[in-house]
Amino acid sequence: MKKKKKFILTNRYIKIICYAIIIAVFALIYVFGIRSTVKRNVVFNVTRGISVSEVASQLQARELIDSVPMFKIAVRANGGRIQSGQYDIPSGTSVWKIANMFANGDIATTTVVVPEGLTVKQIKEQLMADNSLTGDVECGAGTDLPVCNLQDGDLFPDTYRVARGTSRLALLDLMRKKMSDLENKWEKTGHITPKPLKSWNEIVTLASIVQKETSKKSEMPIIASVYLNRLRENMRLQADPTVVYALTNRLGDMHGAPLLRENLKIESPYNTYINYGLPPAPIANVGVDAIYAVLQPADTNYLFFVADGKGGHKFARTYEEHMKNHADWREIKKELNK
Repeated sequence: MKKKKKFILTNRYIKIICYAIIIAVFALIYVFGIRSTVKRNVVFNVTRGISVSEVASQLQARELIDSVPMFKIAVRANGGRIQSGQYDIPSGTSVWKIANMFANGDIATTTVVVPEGLTVKQIKEQLMADNSLTGDVECGAGTDLPVCNLQDGDLFPDTYRVARGTSRLALLDLMRKKMSDLENKWEKTGHITPKPLKSWNEIVTLASIVQKETSKKSEMPIIASVYLNRLRENMRLQADPTVVYALTNRLGDMHGAPLLRENLKIESPYNTYINYGLPPAPIANVGVDAIYAVLQPADTNYLFFVADGKGGHKFARTYEEHMKNHADWREIKKELNK
């Protein structure tokens, strides 16, 4: 009888231990993975070189966690390290989730869309107005890095997803490197250049004029062909965007003011109404579509084009045909201005 009683007691103790383990596991899951002291969405910065203990103390001071040891345990369980950066911590985030975010570098990001056809000045103005970025767009005195001496044509317009708090100079340098990669790709593929162009600078310069003339990808190769044909015929390019560039001190934006006939006489190496050939350098920063349009222009004998009033252009082979298209455009403008 005693042996039987001992057997029953052993089973009872096993059940108690099992229940205790289950309760402990659920308690740990709740404490580390569910319970949260984060009452609202917050932004938290982990500075470079800071220790786990310092981060834990800052989190506790802001009532984002209520136990420094628990946070340290959670960090250790996630690899023992945290990554610097700016983090979005949503309301209700557990200590385990916070530690996991910091360990994996799940930092807050921002999207910066840089349109094609902007000048360096315009891009810098855009970046300065973006509060998700930090720092200045100009280098300090005595700094001579490539990003400190940007010219139009050096930057690649694109959509950039970067860490929130990224420095503006770092983003500019990223754009510069991406454009440099395009040039390197062109060099590696054999310097393919349509006549009479001879260099990457001339390719990007013509591409910048094409970029400013139209936003329609389908028209770019045709407009590129017009300007290449004019260069081959030793005709002035007579591109309005080059005059705008000269008039605005390389800003590239007249803020709605009309381009007048008298403006076409401005003395500048960028004025293609008074100078033959290409301007000395690009007048804007261009995308791949404009560059490819210059490298692979349409096969045409067009020498002229004018707006068609529908967002595109009418092209002509002769001056007489061009004048007719111009007259049509003047009539369209009259109707639009009524």
